[in-house]
Amino acid sequence: METTKLQKFAQFARRSLMEQVAIKLKLVLAENSTARRESPAAVAEIEKQIIGVAVKYADLSPLTTAHSRRQAQLVERVAYTWFNRFCALRFMDVNRYNRVNIVSPADPGQFQPEILAEAKMGHIDEEMVNQAVQQHVFALLEGNGPSHDPQGEAYRLLVVAACNFWSKAMPFLFQRIDDFTELLMPEDLLSGNSILAYTREAMTPNVCQDVEVIGWLYQFYVSEKKDEVFEGMKKNKKITPENIPAATQLFTPHWIVKYLVENSLGRLWMLNRPQSRLVDKMEYFIKPQMDTDGHGLRSKEKNISVNQCESVVQKGFLRIDKPEEIKICDPACGSGHMLTYAFDLLYAIYEEEGYEPAEIPEKILTHNLYGIEIDERAGELAAFALTMKARAKQRRFFNKGIKPNICVLEKLVFGENELVVSDQWLVASGASHEKILHDLNLFSEADNFGSLLRPNLTIEQCNKLYDYLTDHWPLTTSRSLFERLTQQKVLQALQQADYLSPKYHVVIANPPYMGGRGMNPRLGAWAKDNYPDSKSDLFAMFIERGFDLTPKFGYSAMVTMQSWMFLSSYQTLRERILREASIECMAHMDNMVMGIAFGTAATVLKKGGSPENRGAYCYVEYGDVGDGNKPVKFPPRNERNLKAAQRQGAV
Repeated sequence: METTKLQKFAQFARRSLMEQVAIKLKLVLAENSTARRESPAAVAEIEKQIIGVAVKYADLSPLTTAHSRRQAQLVERVAYTWFNRFCALRFMDVNRYNRVNIVSPADPGQFQPEILAEAKMGHIDEEMVNQAVQQHVFALLEGNGPSHDPQGEAYRLLVVAACNFWSKAMPFLFQRIDDFTELLMPEDLLSGNSILAYTREAMTPNVCQDVEVIGWLYQFYVSEKKDEVFEGMKKNKKITPENIPAATQLFTPHWIVKYLVENSLGRLWMLNRPQSRLVDKMEYFIKPQMDTDGHGLRSKEKNISVNQCESVVQKGFLRIDKPEEIKICDPACGSGHMLTYAFDLLYAIYEEEGYEPAEIPEKILTHNLYGIEIDERAGELAAFALTMKARAKQRRFFNKGIKPNICVLEKLVFGENELVVSDQWLVASGASHEKILHDLNLFSEADNFGSLLRPNLTIEQCNKLYDYLTDHWPLTTSRSLFERLTQQKVLQALQQADYLSPKYHVVIANPPYMGGRGMNPRLGAWAKDNYPDSKSDLFAMFIERGFDLTPKFGYSAMVTMQSWMFLSSYQTLRERILREASIECMAHMDNMVMGIAFGTAATVLKKGGSPENRGAYCYVEYGDVGDGNKPVKFPPRNERNLKAAQRQGAV
């Protein structure tokens, strides 16, 4: 995919939207603004977001440093929200998922969005736009409503109605807009210099053929903020929790995603179905080599083909009876690139097993794919990308009410004496008082520690307690609002703990990269206490975490910095890997192969595999990668590459 135009657009869009939202915010907060008269509750919420408590206008001036920071964060959050929605609506327009185009014209030669052009002719979708909004739109277009920009105001009403309509199918991205988000919507959406005009120009029908475009836009949108954070590091500024997503975001080239998914999920399936023709669909798959003990072949032995595997007594892998059993997790899922390709491979698996095509998307999103993220906007895009994958395969998917299993870890803090763990909780869950309190208080810094957090409750204990609290701790009119909010937080903590439990056959990720020099004090201290063998960088801590999330014979497939293979600070981590896992395969990559100025390694580890296993290795030089960021040559058993990797200590 050509990304130059996308990069320019996303960076421009961020600057433009933040500027427009900031201007709109100033107008809304003016002492005698129209918004104060017509939407007092929404304006009060804006003031609360900035000040931290409910205030009156006079309290906003002068703003303290903390208030200014919160105001800037509010502007950034709202701008990001509208960017995500505009890009999503454009993608859906191009792929004809909207019944009438929301941000695009009906035909390429036209300029006006189709939904507005239709409204000007007297046609508005009654299911999408309620009667009150219809009347308001028609009044504006007929000149019967007071407005300095009737067409622009009418169109903004239609866009809001469309977002609210899609909130039923995709609440994670199109939350109902009945608050300050609507008040801070950009004014200019119709001119040739509007953000929507640039969106249409960048998101051409060609690039919108693949939902991968959403991931590239996400990376490019946060790239300038990432640069700002790195500039701050040069001045010894640490990376605060709210800046971790931008500072650690790196979109994974598609061929690396395929390499990791095919040699983890694909390998697991081929071991369970040796005759599967899934192998024909996997460009980067390295055929498993098995001996009669289930271990890897010694170097003197020849490769065993996939077809020959059925005659071998295969041991040492997870047994899969049906596709629904497979659970795959990306613990740092970003915009969902790993998961969307896993969707493609799973779809082929279900098809081969004879499932009805109309049932497959629902089964994949319900049973197979899980993502964890600390960035709310990235989590929204991951859920959107998976939903688009499902819709592409099943045209009525939006009506099914299926939501992807994407968990955005939220910071949950319980006040003093707010949590009271009763004896009934202990009996219902079978867990100790200490374990329950540990897991409920685990997420007080979820925005800082993310998926590295380790629950103490087992999956069974967590689910039993959740079911008990849902069934036997009902909300009644006699209970206070405080108690109800506590229950909501407790249930959310248990849901988040469930996502972080070791239940996945495959863990696959491009985890965040952050050395100790960039960690804020709390993260650095916590890393030393909880990940002493890998504390030097977040990516190494995620390698350890991958082991925690899988059972014996599960796969952990990650692309990380190469330094874990060489530096003395990771010696104990290497010893653990060699002691507890086998390296099934590795693509060791030169500087700039992933677009970054250091070497990386895409590695598939098998927990509980034999350390004697002879993995398949290759070394990818920068010159081996073509214009499409795809290897021109990728020989998994190339002797030159193998020797190069051996010389550098990777084997």
